[in-house]
Amino acid sequence: MINDDFLLTNCQGKKLYATAKSFPIIDYHNHLSFDDIKNDRRFLNVYDLWVAPDPYKHRAMRMCGVKEAYITGNASKEEKFIKWCETIPSLMGNPLYHWSLMELKKVFNVSQIPNKDNALDIYESCNKELAERRVSVSSLLNDFKVEYACPCASLVDDISFFETNAHFSPSLRGDDIVNLTKEFVIKLETITQTEITDLSALECAVRNRLDSFQKCGCVFSDHALDNKFEFHYDDGCNKERFASLLEGVIDDKNKNKLSSYLLFFLAKEYAKRNFVMQLHIGAQRYTSTKLRNITGPAGGFAGIGNSVDISSLTLFLDKLDCTEYGLPKTVLFTLNPADNALISVLSGSYSKDGVKGLITQGPAWWWCDHKMGMEDVLDNISAFGVLSNFIGMTTDSRSFLSFVRHDYFRRVLCNWVGKKVEDGEFICSQKQLEKLIYDLCYTNASSVI
Repeated sequence: MINDDFLLTNCQGKKLYATAKSFPIIDYHNHLSFDDIKNDRRFLNVYDLWVAPDPYKHRAMRMCGVKEAYITGNASKEEKFIKWCETIPSLMGNPLYHWSLMELKKVFNVSQIPNKDNALDIYESCNKELAERRVSVSSLLNDFKVEYACPCASLVDDISFFETNAHFSPSLRGDDIVNLTKEFVIKLETITQTEITDLSALECAVRNRLDSFQKCGCVFSDHALDNKFEFHYDDGCNKERFASLLEGVIDDKNKNKLSSYLLFFLAKEYAKRNFVMQLHIGAQRYTSTKLRNITGPAGGFAGIGNSVDISSLTLFLDKLDCTEYGLPKTVLFTLNPADNALISVLSGSYSKDGVKGLITQGPAWWWCDHKMGMEDVLDNISAFGVLSNFIGMTTDSRSFLSFVRHDYFRRVLCNWVGKKVEDGEFICSQKQLEKLIYDLCYTNASSVI
């Protein structure tokens, strides 16, 4: 059972959390469904709300030997739900164990630990509650006190509904621009109603769409710098490379150089528009071909890559720093824990007059967004950077119930700070402590939007 003192082991941490638990949520990076948000989807089956959109859960079920039929296959929703509940007792030590109990407690006030024996009862009672009260996207946002959220959007997505939504704005996911294909160019032509025949026309079309994103309130962008990322500075040959791409004859080496050019072009636009640039570094997305074919690219089977190519990353940031608008505010997420110190140190390697936190390390991400990973990131940021600049937690999730991870983070943060105080490492007033917690949980993220 999750009690009030969960993850809180010191008096100061408990005191700080008593305030932090009520702060609103700013979730500046997630993968929530546009359609669900736009239509204020109502959930009528607990499987659809709790299990179906969460690849973390699917991954854990595979690790525990559950057949794929009960994960993404043709089994019924009830059967899949029961199999997930049967899995939970095996997950002690894994953050999914805690998150799952927190999710059920928060939305359904279920305090039982799901297992094989009570799974059907939980399924039926939760579905009964869903039938009796309207649990929808908007009600969940209210329950979790989500003030603002930024779901990822491609440059070619229809984002018009964001123009009139005060609680959401799109976060530009720029991977399909950087990893350009002829098919994407055609989609960009369609949505901008322009013909793209050369690199200059492509850049004009991209700027056109960036204007549309800005009109819809976009202030965050995001790029995945996956395992083996290399940056190549412009050698003057990218017009020819783009022409080769349109002709379908570009090779991998030249495509990588074109990708670097496009990433650099976008980063300059972000700086000009005051967008925050998020760089998610180090995922090994290609592991199991079998699972990719079954579940698609986001099916919960990616891994952690090698340590980041620091020469490429710093070359990219350095060249950008020398442009007209300089570096945009940049948040560096690292998936490999071995990179935490390396990334935190970079926060002091670049500057812009009058700008606080120009480069910051992002929160523990993906496979690292658990107690151990969060504390490791906090240790590194405070030792190598400036803790008070930290932008705080975001879910990076496809599940609306994953907002409980903000509560999980706040418990970890308050306990970590509380221990530093009680060990005599943080020497400050209670007022200073409370401001630090408020900034890390809310202000530093809300000040950007």
